[in-house]
Amino acid sequence: MNTPDQQSHGPHRAPDPQPGGWYGEAVPPGLPPRRPSPAKAWLTHGAAALVALFLGVGIGASGGSDPERTEAKANPGPTVTVTGAAKARPAPTVTKTVTAKPKPPKKTKAPGPATSFSGDGEYLVGEDIAAGTYKTAGADDSLGCYWERAKDASGEFGSIIANNNLTGPGRVTLNKGEYFKTNRCAEWKRTG
Repeated sequence: MNTPDQQSHGPHRAPDPQPGGWYGEAVPPGLPPRRPSPAKAWLTHGAAALVALFLGVGIGASGGSDPERTEAKANPGPTVTVTGAAKARPAPTVTKTVTAKPKPPKKTKAPGPATSFSGDGEYLVGEDIAAGTYKTAGADDSLGCYWERAKDASGEFGSIIANNNLTGPGRVTLNKGEYFKTNRCAEWKRTG
């Protein structure tokens, strides 16, 4: 006769030591066993890898002093040097005179204002950059290319002669004595 708490397990089996069975609570029939979430699995594996890394670094950094290895470094083996009489005779000295022709100096461009420059900065026309017409390929990024011609470097709104926001290629003509300010533009090159 079996009661709900005492079930027959066959002739050679002892009764369960706890109500849920040998391995914990029983899973109700029809429900799959619960698996840990992927985030928990990553966290567990990541923590184990981090611990292993720190242990490896700690072991490697300690260097482990082995007395035999230290002793071997401190006491090198004997060194044998063999010397003999040299039979070589000195070679005769030969002096050869060569007259070098001086190379003509390279023609260097006279220093002056640049004719191409970066797309970011403020330049004095005639001193930092040469006067003339310049072109750019346009903006370096999605914010666009801004340029400004100004009477002076004050940064005041009234000093602006002309300005523009470019989304594509552009040109500007600069006159000596003006200030040219450029932001987020590709390189400017003189065209005329």
